[in-house]
Amino acid sequence: MTATVPATTVLPEQEAATYAEWFASLAEPTRVRLLNTVATTPGGLTIGRLTELLGISQSTCSHHVRKLADVGFLRLHKEGTSTRVVVNEACCVGLPHAADAVMGLLTRRPCCPPDVPADVTVRALEPGDWPAVRRIYGEGIATGVATFDTTVPSRASLDARWLPDHRWVAERDGEVVGWTALSPFSSRECYSGVAESAIYVADGHRGAGVGKALIRHQVVAADEAGLWTLQTTIFTENRASVALHHQAGYRTVGIRERIAQRDGTWYDTVLMERRSDRTGDQSR
Repeated sequence: MTATVPATTVLPEQEAATYAEWFASLAEPTRVRLLNTVATTPGGLTIGRLTELLGISQSTCSHHVRKLADVGFLRLHKEGTSTRVVVNEACCVGLPHAADAVMGLLTRRPCCPPDVPADVTVRALEPGDWPAVRRIYGEGIATGVATFDTTVPSRASLDARWLPDHRWVAERDGEVVGWTALSPFSSRECYSGVAESAIYVADGHRGAGVGKALIRHQVVAADEAGLWTLQTTIFTENRASVALHHQAGYRTVGIRERIAQRDGTWYDTVLMERRSDRTGDQSR
């Protein structure tokens, strides 16, 4: 899961070898079914339960599990005399990225999600919105997969961190149900057009298009302001956020393994970026 090269160049040998190993491990229908079963089961499954669901022998199941674990698609945990099989969330991001790289589909992405709900309004953040913004931030922290923060930052620290013209809230029926903001990537002049994105949706409103409305407004405003790169860092477990950013033209740059700890546990993150058509070449 490394940074890709333009589609007009030859895929590097090392990158091609890695992808070939991944694809080769899936060249067996039972193995594909097994990976799908584990990936779609929160918390994973024991090998015994997998054997029952797939209708295969335990020795066959163990063989396929080991093959998928060897290339990193699965992770195994001992639970007494049983082995629990869980998906490696980083591969849920890395495998689609590999397919895109091989097929040369990383040169151009969509502008933004087209199907934004009509009942969501996005507007600039106002002083009276801060309590709702901080509450929603706290709800994001509670998910365990939104941020490495464990306490809600103060209004003053957020106000100082965010770009003044790139902080937005989403309203539904007069209630603030989400927000997005951009922060400078660096104080160096050469990076003046690069910003870090954050998007949070209130508990009870996720999956209803609020994130789509926010990210659409975010990228359109950033393009109009001449920002040439937006980037974000997402927990590999947060697949919904990864999918949302893909819809807005973000691409996966790579996986940062064990980048930081939250509550004593190391986590991997996905580094994603979006290049503007107006001021930069998205294929770079």
